[in-house]
Amino acid sequence: MDLQRHDSIAIREGGRHEKILVVQTSFLGDVVLTLPLIAEIKRRFPDSGLSVLCRAQVKGLLADHPGIDEVLIFDKTGAQRGFRGLWDLAQDLKQRAFSMAISPHKSFRTALLLFLAGIPRRIGFYQSAAWFLYDDRVSRPVALHDVERNLSILRALGVDLNDCCKSLRLEINPETRRTVAATFDSLGIKKKSSTLIFGFSPGSVWPMKRWSLQGYAEVILKLKKTYACEVFLFGAAEDRQTVTELQRLTGHCGLNLVGCFGLRELPAAIEWCDLFICNDTGPMHVAVASGVPVVAIFCATTPDLGFYPYTSRAIVVEKKLHCRPCSSHGGVRCPLGTEDCIRLIRPEHVFNAVGKLLGADRPNVGPGDVTVPQFMTL
Repeated sequence: MDLQRHDSIAIREGGRHEKILVVQTSFLGDVVLTLPLIAEIKRRFPDSGLSVLCRAQVKGLLADHPGIDEVLIFDKTGAQRGFRGLWDLAQDLKQRAFSMAISPHKSFRTALLLFLAGIPRRIGFYQSAAWFLYDDRVSRPVALHDVERNLSILRALGVDLNDCCKSLRLEINPETRRTVAATFDSLGIKKKSSTLIFGFSPGSVWPMKRWSLQGYAEVILKLKKTYACEVFLFGAAEDRQTVTELQRLTGHCGLNLVGCFGLRELPAAIEWCDLFICNDTGPMHVAVASGVPVVAIFCATTPDLGFYPYTSRAIVVEKKLHCRPCSSHGGVRCPLGTEDCIRLIRPEHVFNAVGKLLGADRPNVGPGDVTVPQFMTL
């Protein structure tokens, strides 16, 4: 379809008559990396109604976003799984009378949902599994960071990527900050300028993205010996066993925060940290969007996939191997049986990255700094 058949009148006039739906029903990190797209749409269409369709698990992350008028849920692995659930949701969307849907999510199910909902203008990528169900399609530039790939979908509206605000930022409600502070107070934790706080997130849905717990434990113990510091251990409910084992390996010197914060509070809790150490996972992107420096350990995946920490206040630690990436998500097990991408990253590598980042002259930027991280490739 000719992308030029739509003019830019709605953009120039502020989109007063638009009711827009953005769809991103993938994982936590994917939703975080969609935030600049959401903010840019609201900037271009300031008087529009903007709704976001996501999974129930990530709804809390969007609750305080000033540009989102409504968060809708697609329980695609639960009550709304299967065609009947898809059909019922499509009818609900149809009744809401959206004038435009924008989907950086490339699944067949998402494209079919928007088609069944009868949304008159549907924008997606040519690389989507059901690209033919979209009215306007643009090519997804593989070589860019995912923040920029998502923003590039706006080319269908005549928007140049270079004219977009690429800031990756999570808005945190002051009341949410107070709630988090009260929780830390109840745990006996108070912020002290003389004490560093290191946040750790050792979990991942994908086993081959997880650096070794023994490695994390050795880094924690060395940090405790080297700095006056507190250690916070973050994780979702499914990470409880992982974090508990890490506590055991460190002699319980880290504060276990599993279950203490929902996704709405997570950015405010991570904001307490002076530095965040993690795998290539959603919390890495939450930390970046919260303005916290990051040491990110990339095992089976590679930064070339476009999901590295989108900030100059980060160091990516990785081992160069011909077999990386073994898949886009890292997979359940090592195809070669060696787990070299995990095993050959040593605790001293991560500890040195922490020291380097702490000692660096920090640029005068806040959340949303969009330059690339440093790469410590072994």
